[in-house]
Amino acid sequence: MSPTQRLLDADQVRRYVAASLGPTVQVTDCGPLAGGGFAAVWRVLLDDGRAVVLKVGPPREVPLLRYERGLVAAEARYLRLVAAQAPAVPIAPLLHHGSDPELGDWLLTGHLAGRTLDALVADGVPVDGVHAELGAAFAALHRVTGDRYGYDGGRAGGPTWRSAYTAMLDDLLADAADWGVPLPLPADRIRSLVARHAGVLDAVRRPALLHFDGWAGNVLAGPGEDGEHRLSGLVDGERYLYGDPLLDLVSPLLFRRAEDVPDDPFLRGYRAAGASAPLAHPGVRRRLGLYRLYLYLLMTVELPSRGITAQSAPGRVRTVAALLDRELSDLDQP
Repeated sequence: MSPTQRLLDADQVRRYVAASLGPTVQVTDCGPLAGGGFAAVWRVLLDDGRAVVLKVGPPREVPLLRYERGLVAAEARYLRLVAAQAPAVPIAPLLHHGSDPELGDWLLTGHLAGRTLDALVADGVPVDGVHAELGAAFAALHRVTGDRYGYDGGRAGGPTWRSAYTAMLDDLLADAADWGVPLPLPADRIRSLVARHAGVLDAVRRPALLHFDGWAGNVLAGPGEDGEHRLSGLVDGERYLYGDPLLDLVSPLLFRRAEDVPDDPFLRGYRAAGASAPLAHPGVRRRLGLYRLYLYLLMTVELPSRGITAQSAPGRVRTVAALLDRELSDLDQP
């Protein structure tokens, strides 16, 4: 269990539900949901027959990475934004966002049917069609335009995509220093490598809405009338930001490179929905490399805040280290 996740019990869940929907609504059943590593997430069945999801942020005294501050409120903003401006994207309806000195920050949302893509793949279920629908959903998100680049809520951002990306990277490097996370290169060397190539970021002239966390564990699917699985939900949008749509091609293709798999179902669905992904362009490839660097650096820096060590998860630590090394090596080429 991550140190950022609150320990909840059924009585506490009832308190959150009462604070959200009033004291007359009763909880008939509840239990924790697995899969996340930041917030505590519980499924809840109400006496009126509704199935809902409770998501509770970390206690206020728990140290967080800089971009994680206010993530529960950020997810509430994301859910409202997508419901209003990209209604075709399947997200949970927001029922309540609460903040209280004792209870902390929490969300109550509707429950989305389906299972995660990683669970379906593990069971051998064909999911190419779901990946294509996910690509189309991301294309819909990317048509939403923000008024600045980067994160909102006083976190790293800027008036241009280059300045926002640089600020986001600087925050991660500062987090690495705060948490004593060893990096493959000194922070100044990483900044220097990024600065050498950062000019390619100036091609981005519109701050598109990005989910940024579209890996298989955040994608839900269920069987349709024809028996084929269909996209039923996209969850955990709290890490959303505004910037280059190409950044959103990294997490859905986690541990792969979009330019190496141009015919992946996700990319086919993305292009079929009218989105542009000119993967053969050298500048696009460099931007994708910078975005993978950011993601793998984030995945490295967050390890101690999640209580993950080389002893507790050796495979994960080795994999992320190798991926980060590869991206840094590529940036170091002439």
